[in-house]
Amino acid sequence: MQEIDTGERNKQIQEISSRKVAEHNDLISSVAKMDKTPLKMFELAVSCIDTDAPPKDNIVFLSKKELFTFFDVSDNDKHRRFKEAVEKMQEQAFFRIKEKKNRGFKFKRIVPIPYVEWNDYNDKVLIRFDQAIMPYLIDLKNNFTQYAISDIMELNSKYSIILYKWFSMSYNQFEHYQYKPNRTKKQLEDYKSPRIIISDLRELTDTVDDYSRFDNFEKRVIKDAIKEINSFTHFNVEYKKIKKDVQSIQYSFI
Repeated sequence: MQEIDTGERNKQIQEISSRKVAEHNDLISSVAKMDKTPLKMFELAVSCIDTDAPPKDNIVFLSKKELFTFFDVSDNDKHRRFKEAVEKMQEQAFFRIKEKKNRGFKFKRIVPIPYVEWNDYNDKVLIRFDQAIMPYLIDLKNNFTQYAISDIMELNSKYSIILYKWFSMSYNQFEHYQYKPNRTKKQLEDYKSPRIIISDLRELTDTVDDYSRFDNFEKRVIKDAIKEINSFTHFNVEYKKIKKDVQSIQYSFI
């Protein structure tokens, strides 16, 4: 029985590894007001979207086996934990999106998945995205980022996931523009080794009111996250602090 379970898990991992996530850069730059489990569940659901053939009624289907494999859950309590994760995602999770407009900024607060349906007699889980989130998932002609869902699968920190997506967004722009004439050398370098000031990093990671001591912030949000990213994704990231008029952190990709 254990061999069958292992074989099924390996099959699920291979299927998940073949999928990618595509999101608009405004969503990647938004504030994810949720912990790692709802965030990873959202990312897994997004990986089921075919942007060339958007889902009817904004609905995608996952399997419970796929979810348990993605979260590496195999104990007898997995169904209760799945139910609690869904409840938490719907009760607490939302994105706070900030879009630059001609006269300033426009702010949105979106609960991405308001409806989930499943039963106790088959493996199917129905997930319906909110209509307001769909343009950030399917209207991707410009300013979007694509990455492997398998990279996120092994990340166990919300901060690791957020920074991984931010790194992917920046580096994807470097790869897109590096052989095109409409970007300067400095712009390309900024894409390859992006900088972010501490206040913006705190906003991005939703830690404005957390880790008041910088050494705690640096360890939990930056050092631990980068260690995970370097261990489980294709990135190899280093960073250094640059103090000028404001304190900023520069991440250098190798």
